Amino acid sequence: MRVAMFSTKPYDRRSFEERNAPHGHEIAYLEPRLSAQTVALADGFPAVCLFVNDEADAPAIARLAQGGVRLIALRCAGFNNVDLAAAERHGITVARVPAYSPHAVAEFTVGLMLSLVRHIHRAYQRTRDNNFALDGLLGFDLHGKTVGVVGTGRIGAIVARILRAGFGCHVLASDPCPDETLASLGVRYAAPEEVIATSDIVTLHCPLTPGTHHLLDAAAFARMRRGALVVNTSRGALLDSEAAIEALKSGRLGGLAIDVYEQEADLFFEDLSNEIIQDDVLQRLMMFPNVLVTGHQAFFTREALENIADTTLANITAFARGAALENAVTVAGTRG
Repeated sequence: MRVAMFSTKPYDRRSFEERNAPHGHEIAYLEPRLSAQTVALADGFPAVCLFVNDEADAPAIARLAQGGVRLIALRCAGFNNVDLAAAERHGITVARVPAYSPHAVAEFTVGLMLSLVRHIHRAYQRTRDNNFALDGLLGFDLHGKTVGVVGTGRIGAIVARILRAGFGCHVLASDPCPDETLASLGVRYAAPEEVIATSDIVTLHCPLTPGTHHLLDAAAFARMRRGALVVNTSRGALLDSEAAIEALKSGRLGGLAIDVYEQEADLFFEDLSNEIIQDDVLQRLMMFPNVLVTGHQAFFTREALENIADTTLANITAFARGAALENAVTVAGTRG
């Protein structure tokens, strides 16, 4: 198939070109992300390949269909940036990569957690200035602490296992479908409200839905243990950033590490080091010494890129052959 790939970076091109030989698809690598201004670039392509910040809303879907698109192949697990109902109305199939490398994101999550707990990011900056003092870098042991894992799908389950078996944490978890194997390891399931209110550290690993939008808002921060930490490597809009700022200012929130951000679309994956960032909320967050921000990096390993390319290309091939798409995403499926 001829495929228009939006939001392409050099590493995307390398990984897809390396894995495309058995499939033989003709891929046009486009740097812009999909938006109302760029959707015409897909005209004449029966398939588009999108990433997390491409905007496949209802108007974009209608324009894609008008240009001949019949398949949206997501090279990511999340699909909250695609209007699935609009896709179904226009006869466009949507497929995703449900699991590229859950270990990549899980391991990065624990890395952020350790950096936040032990102030590793601050120590790195100090020592580059020849400041080797330890004042202000006092941390605490993860061992014996209570960590709340919100969402125990593929990634959250690995995080829970690492924390339980590797660090000896007490792990509380919440998920509509509890994982029995985790329970056998001593992970205790509870309601999200209890997990958030009683944990020393809360880490988010759930999908973004209307029910989880701003899961951590002002009310949730008010219920947390004073000084608790939050890590988010899932979806930016799970966390109300302005509420987080107020919780940080009051000391209710003891620290925050995020690899995703609600308004990241115009920021992440780009070199803006010579630009004036207009996002005041993000700029305020990064001024706090107990806040660590990374640019949607958790997925970024060699293994993950290979798996993303393999699954995405296989999805396109299956569609081209008229075969069943096991990774298709539908409105009915999300409701179920």
